[in-house]
Amino acid sequence: MRAGIDTSPLALTRAGTARYINGLLPELERLPEVDVRRLAFGGPGRVNAVVRDTAWYLASLPRTASRLGLDVLHCTSFRGPLRSRVPVVLTVHDLAVLRHPEAFNRWTRHYSRHLVPRVARAARRIIAGSEFTKRELVELLGIPEARIRAVPYAADEAFVAAGPSAEGEYVLAVGTLEPRKNLSRLIEAVGRSGLELWVAGARGWGDVPVRGNGVRWLGEVPDAELARLMRGARCLAYPSLYEGFGIPVLEGMACGTPVVTSAGGATEEVAGDAAVLVDPLDPASIAAGIEQADARRSELRALGLERARRFSWRTTAAATLEVYRDAQ
Repeated sequence: MRAGIDTSPLALTRAGTARYINGLLPELERLPEVDVRRLAFGGPGRVNAVVRDTAWYLASLPRTASRLGLDVLHCTSFRGPLRSRVPVVLTVHDLAVLRHPEAFNRWTRHYSRHLVPRVARAARRIIAGSEFTKRELVELLGIPEARIRAVPYAADEAFVAAGPSAEGEYVLAVGTLEPRKNLSRLIEAVGRSGLELWVAGARGWGDVPVRGNGVRWLGEVPDAELARLMRGARCLAYPSLYEGFGIPVLEGMACGTPVVTSAGGATEEVAGDAAVLVDPLDPASIAAGIEQADARRSELRALGLERARRFSWRTTAAATLEVYRDAQ
């Protein structure tokens, strides 16, 4: 089988979508049943984004897939063609832009409102990272369940319990700085604990402030350094308002770090009973969760390591190949 994989998001981010592509691709390329072709357009910048979102995805990409004689075209975010002779598999990581459009820039809001529903309905099959996102696709876009497959993600091999640990008494937060990461409530919650809050993540959108007593913004850090920070943290706090999966939750558990995350969404699905679940809208609940995670450190470490072992990119790749076959 000849499969084309859109790798354009790698030019834009090192966060969730990039982690998905970088984790999935090597394992797909190891499978003898599939010949993977990487397809991409342009780099960062507003002009490139507009051209890519319109001319590339809507016209050039499907023509390229047809010219190459591909059996399936895998678009790795919710951007893709409206028409394609080659069957399209679309990965939808989340529908935050439709649930919380106010948290995104004007172009993303405009593009998503008009094109995401049409792109999703045009795809032969859709991959969702969680059952939560699968339900969102059915509820918000009316996609039949039979066309959606929930295929969980995994943590990179850098995230393991053995290795150096950072020194300090701190809670670690991870993620691009954007409104849905709920940083203001987390800062308030950690301020009650007497610990510092260290924040690892690139500057995003929404003018999210990172300030307060004991708050340190580390910026974007390499995976090896992020794993070191996770291993040294009293806990990883990830009280996001909305996620389609939540890879940092899995990375934290794989490092043996106690995890505090939001109840009632995809991150609860990922964490299972191996994390402390909190109300992300209530700083007092987040603060209590951090205190509980610290008190249950040994127990949560064991539970998290066991939970993380259930996820692997090899398993993700095998399930993705099955979706490709189903799409033909």
